[in-house]
Amino acid sequence: MTKNVGSADRIVRTLLAIVLGILVFTGEVTGTLAIVLGVLAVVLLATSTMSFCPLYAIGKMSTAKGGAKK
Repeated sequence: MTKNVGSADRIVRTLLAIVLGILVFTGEVTGTLAIVLGVLAVVLLATSTMSFCPLYAIGKMSTAKGGAKK
């Protein structure tokens, strides 16, 4: 698994995951939207941690130095 998520991308994904998590856990969003945003937060955090995004791999994209090329 080649890393395809760069540093700036990882920071943005992590911050977005934190914001979404806060919205869900504080009850600002509820119901189905809360579930969707919670799952999205987990996916963003996982892809940030692993430095690998399956959608980037499918599209042969990379924001990492030395990663997959277009």
